[in-house]
Amino acid sequence: MAASVREKQTAALKRMLNFNAPPLKNTTAEPVWKLLIYDRFGQDIISPLLSVKELRDMGITLHLLLHSDRDPIPDVPAIYFVMPTEENIDRICQDLRNQLYESYFLNFISAISRSKLEDIASAALAANAVNLVTKVFDQYLNFITLEDDMFILCNQNKEHISYHAINKPDIMDTDMDGIMDTIVDSLFCFFVTLGAVPIIRCPRGNAAEMVAVKLDKKLRENLRDARNSLFTGDTMGTGQFSFQRPLFVLADRNLDLATPLHHTWTYQALIHDVLDFHLNRVSVEESQGSEASPAGARPKKKNKKSYDLTAADKFWQKHKGSPFPEVAEAVQEELDTYRAQEDEVKRLKSIMGLEGEDDGAISMLSDNTAKLTSAVSSLPELLEKKRLIDLHTNVATAVLDHIKSRKLDVYFEYEEKLMSKSTLDKSLLDIISDPDAGTAEDKMRLFLIYYITSQQPPSEADLEQYKRALVDAGCDLSPLNYIKQWKAFTKMAATPANYGSSGVKPMGLFSRVMNTGSQFVMEGVKNLVLKQHNLPVTRILDNLMEMKSNPETDDYRYFDPKMLRGSER
Repeated sequence: MAASVREKQTAALKRMLNFNAPPLKNTTAEPVWKLLIYDRFGQDIISPLLSVKELRDMGITLHLLLHSDRDPIPDVPAIYFVMPTEENIDRICQDLRNQLYESYFLNFISAISRSKLEDIASAALAANAVNLVTKVFDQYLNFITLEDDMFILCNQNKEHISYHAINKPDIMDTDMDGIMDTIVDSLFCFFVTLGAVPIIRCPRGNAAEMVAVKLDKKLRENLRDARNSLFTGDTMGTGQFSFQRPLFVLADRNLDLATPLHHTWTYQALIHDVLDFHLNRVSVEESQGSEASPAGARPKKKNKKSYDLTAADKFWQKHKGSPFPEVAEAVQEELDTYRAQEDEVKRLKSIMGLEGEDDGAISMLSDNTAKLTSAVSSLPELLEKKRLIDLHTNVATAVLDHIKSRKLDVYFEYEEKLMSKSTLDKSLLDIISDPDAGTAEDKMRLFLIYYITSQQPPSEADLEQYKRALVDAGCDLSPLNYIKQWKAFTKMAATPANYGSSGVKPMGLFSRVMNTGSQFVMEGVKNLVLKQHNLPVTRILDNLMEMKSNPETDDYRYFDPKMLRGSER
């Protein structure tokens, strides 16, 4: 099977940290000790992929931010991994003038322009440090891989390329062009790292089309320059008729506005929705003990604890897509298994301490020596298991607190019914008016889903009633006003997005989770089973992959950067 995006980007980073030479495998030699200097962009790219231990194994003794105060370390090479911004270039030139390190390996996350390269050359010349700049590389790694098959464009300044930024009514053409260039640069880097030229499909007449046109042009220009092409392994001759090329579908967010507003019920999505979860790291406020602080004393400050949810965490990999009650049950099962193993070790220990020389004791002793040896050898594995159980117990408990305090199970079930056009057992107004059901944001999200998915928009009188209830609940009505204009503008009322006819069905609560000995008190939380949804994006991808004729996708533009110009439609 082809290597995943995560593996390819990790391999590219390891190569960079080995002075842009392939890392030697199974070598016992000591690595070359070096420094890693990165900016916030570089830090965001490296942190989900390489741990501090892995960096140390590759010889990185210190990793420092470019714009921090750094002391000279004259006898050590430094690897820089930064964006080619004006500010970063100035700081690199300053480092050259101050002669901080023995040698400089400059790696730019995105391609550096010629003029900025000349600025570095001038600074190196002026500082008499030309021989210290050993290598300058464009790495084309301007995207962040979070999972084997998922990446995001950026974490720093992400609001600059957000839905809000693109759809602002007062956006200037130059700003729009800048946003499109930023998106295209990241996508281009992604395909360079992947080592494949995609077939691009997109709808007409929106931002997705602008990105597609620019990306096609950028790929085409790179392929035309055969000597400097970044896709050398996939040349025109061999790749033209290859079936191993990716299909890249660019969709506009307006295609499906309801799904991102939807309250979720799976573990990973709930963590993303209700906790502070960025770049695979989740921060949880630790709950204080039940003892009250003395009268007049300051309330205890809540401690924040961070956990990394990585590919090495087997429990996370297995259960991140599971419904929450299943996860709670699985954590409890893991805990029970761990306790049984721990008790076995304790039992063996007490047996090993047997006194008296009778035959029975000696035969038991020899019998149990082997068992204890195997138990001791499995201790590191047991400790790691305990760490992961503690991690998921804390994270799942924090999620459960949100579910119970905001009645997220009620929201999830109700929204599923709205999106699948099922019959509703409770009026929308009752939920919005219920002071105990969720935050103002939860209520606004629920109402927006109702508004987006309804065949007929509510009458003005009904809308006024809903608005009053939303204002009373503390909601800001500006999202509703935007959706109202958007729906009128796109004439969506005639053809609302179809979310399939699936729904959820409540099941009896898990017996195990309801046990009194369980870590999780799931009382009052519904155990809802997920049904498969056929969301708009899924249908579009299916139509394009299977080449099905469908009014939704028949009008999509087709770009193949490898074909001659005449083939574009």
